[in-house]
Amino acid sequence: MKAADVIEIRRLRVLTHIGVPELERASAQALFITLRLVPKQGFEGLADDLSHTLDYALVAEQITALAAVRPRHLIETLALEVAEYLLAQHALARVAVTVEKSILPNTECVAVHLERGGG
Repeated sequence: MKAADVIEIRRLRVLTHIGVPELERASAQALFITLRLVPKQGFEGLADDLSHTLDYALVAEQITALAAVRPRHLIETLALEVAEYLLAQHALARVAVTVEKSILPNTECVAVHLERGGG
């Protein structure tokens, strides 16, 4: 079986209102989102043509806007929304999403990770 071709956007900084207590959601917080995107079209078919691949800048803008659009309680919810959005909007076979939040003392971050496949 051929290994998948992957596009990765690492630690995209987004601002969002997130957290369980209302006070925590009152101010925007910075989260980091890492995306591993497996396009339906493998790299060998790109012919060095930007129009045949994923527009990384567009994806970053879309995810930044999605994170900011409304408050949420859970980073798990944001991760799922990001995965569903990307699969619906782009020609992807699979997507992996990691969302990091600096919230616990004595830790670098808390992170959630999920993977979903396109239809």
